[in-house]
Amino acid sequence: MDENCIFCNIAAGEMDTDLIYEDDRCVAFHDINPQAPTHVLVIPREHIVGIAEAKSDHRDLLGHLMLVAADVARQKGIEDSGYRLVLNWGDDGGMAVPHLHLHVLGGRTMTWPPG
Repeated sequence: MDENCIFCNIAAGEMDTDLIYEDDRCVAFHDINPQAPTHVLVIPREHIVGIAEAKSDHRDLLGHLMLVAADVARQKGIEDSGYRLVLNWGDDGGMAVPHLHLHVLGGRTMTWPPG
């Protein structure tokens, strides 16, 4: 855990956040700056700066995050209409918080190419 990381503090229960999913490896909650009607973040409890910092021993955790994101989409009712999973890395990739996280976006038609 990085004590200066807002996502680590959320995962540790140190911030008042309405979690929509949690287990021993990750948590999910609504993004405070939603870019779609449904915009949920899925974050690992372990502090990993981003995908470029992930190691081979994170393989199971990364798969778990993807499966949780799919479960969140089902829970939010966007599975049938479709949704987008986004994982940003670095400044040019649009990463705002240096803690690995998946965006689950849905509830509207997504365009391509993205932003």
